[in-house]
Amino acid sequence: MDAKLTLKLDKEIIERAKKYAQDKNTSLSKLIENILFKVTDKTTFEAETTPLVDGLSGIISLDSNHKEDYRDYLEEKYK
Repeated sequence: MDAKLTLKLDKEIIERAKKYAQDKNTSLSKLIENILFKVTDKTTFEAETTPLVDGLSGIISLDSNHKEDYRDYLEEKYK
């Protein structure tokens, strides 16, 4: 069931959020609903991430050989 919510926010943030929602082909209401769902959903991982990190997650997938090589590189780098 949908309900109406009135918010008082900084005008610049509202304009940026509207632009972001438009770029994502969604409504501002749906955007806010999704954000509120994410922060209140107890089944999701509790660590907070920025939208940039969320957007980058899953872009690169490495097979196990590359993961081992990268781990070795990091171990050597931070000795």
